[in-house]
Amino acid sequence: MKVTLKGIEQDRASFEKAGIALPLYSVAEVKQRTIEHPIWVHMGAGNIYHAFIASVQQDLLNRKLTDRGIITLSTRSGETREKIEIPHDNLVLGVTLMSDASTRMQVIGSTVCDLLLNGEDAADEDRAYRMFADKSLQMMSFTITEKGYALKGIDGSFNKSVEEDFSNGPQKARHGMSITCALLYKRYLAGRYPIALVSMDNCSNNGTILKRSVVTIAEKWVENGFCEKGFLDYLNDESVVAFPCSMIDKITPRPDPQIEKMLGDIGVEDMQSIKTSKGTYIAPFVNAENPQYLVIEDRFPNGRPPLEKAGVLFTTKKGVELCERMKVTTCLNPLHTALAVYGCVLGYNKISDEMDDKDLVSLIRKLGYNEGLKVVEDPKILNPKEFLSEVIDERLVNPALPDTPQRIATDTSQKVPVRFGETLKSYKRLGLDTSKLVALPLAIAGWLRYLLGVDDNGEKFVLSDDPQLDNLRKSLEGVNLGTSSDISSKLRPILSNEVIFGVDLYSAGVGERVEDFFREEIASKGAVRKTLQKYLN
Repeated sequence: MKVTLKGIEQDRASFEKAGIALPLYSVAEVKQRTIEHPIWVHMGAGNIYHAFIASVQQDLLNRKLTDRGIITLSTRSGETREKIEIPHDNLVLGVTLMSDASTRMQVIGSTVCDLLLNGEDAADEDRAYRMFADKSLQMMSFTITEKGYALKGIDGSFNKSVEEDFSNGPQKARHGMSITCALLYKRYLAGRYPIALVSMDNCSNNGTILKRSVVTIAEKWVENGFCEKGFLDYLNDESVVAFPCSMIDKITPRPDPQIEKMLGDIGVEDMQSIKTSKGTYIAPFVNAENPQYLVIEDRFPNGRPPLEKAGVLFTTKKGVELCERMKVTTCLNPLHTALAVYGCVLGYNKISDEMDDKDLVSLIRKLGYNEGLKVVEDPKILNPKEFLSEVIDERLVNPALPDTPQRIATDTSQKVPVRFGETLKSYKRLGLDTSKLVALPLAIAGWLRYLLGVDDNGEKFVLSDDPQLDNLRKSLEGVNLGTSSDISSKLRPILSNEVIFGVDLYSAGVGERVEDFFREEIASKGAVRKTLQKYLN
């Protein structure tokens, strides 16, 4: 079997026998209609796009709820297009990894073509500008990661490529946000047509961040005489150009070699993953978990596909904010961090294996159900307790997901203010007693214990990257297993640091308790396990 247009047309019976669902529509006809009058373009077609967003549109196409697909835009290398998309006619094999270790497979054909906008393909750029001049276009979505919206470096100055775009104007735009702004300017000149720009990246206030970047570039171009002043009025008129916020949640790991082998074993050809020149991995297939959530602020001035009929949730901006807050401060992200740091210290290499450890399961259940849910504001559109139950009982236990505590432990210092600090702020705001907390201070103590780089058996392990790693390790110098020196003097500068935790943990009522837990966890070999059992069972 070959995942190409010719392959799925000529060998439908073999795909069916292998349990691989094929598109229930004519991919060629959808492509023609989409290119003639597009309704949806997407920038940044990576794993989350193919596994989730493209499959949502495929669902609508299969059920005849839309007759158009999605056109993707690439602003960097054309490597993925040349090595993956063109050989497979833009078809992708989606593999859903179920929690019972079974799989569901389908060929996804909703992506009709990819346009390269990096200055190397004038024909593609011309096609993209013509699409944005078409009144039919309803939305442009993004999965470019949070750094894709950044115009400035860590020193606060504009990046070199952005500075060049300011000087060169829309015709030579190269940064992703500059290209977006240039496409919108074409739409403005064509007739001030309405459109929604939807960031689907996993970052807070993503719509606001997207708008800020686009408007910043537009302001410079107006100032430098490249654009009419009315363009700024167009971008700032929310009844014409909307930047709705969203919350997305679905685990889509890199292509799994075991899935690649499984596909080969059942007769699917040419599924080999490829390491790109930048060190990332791409493949003609995408593997992902089954649960998925996309919550979008419902502001679409030019209409939109009926995505709610494919499981997308629409709500207000406040609703999106509450869903995101529920996920990152209580029902998923704090649990992930607790499992990550303790998993490394206790010698685990897979998150799913940790879910067979009754002590760690007790930790995250207490962290979520007993301590976190108390302060969650119900977003209504998602039930927090049901979401949490799915995370613990279906998602984290999934053995097919090759997720590791070492990966999740990366950049923990950047995560703890939201994952733990926000819960403590909510306790204070609601007048709740933090002195009774157990799992949350245990999670923080576990992170400090992790920073020693020694597991519970006294063996050294490699710490994951973290921008604060050197500073934190320096603060903990002299602290070792069996240390009897004054731990408090070592920990107080860390635990009182509001930059790290978002709050002073002593003022929040948990600083001393974190100290106590940490002191017990470094008492000897095996002390981490003993401490967890002492306070959780």
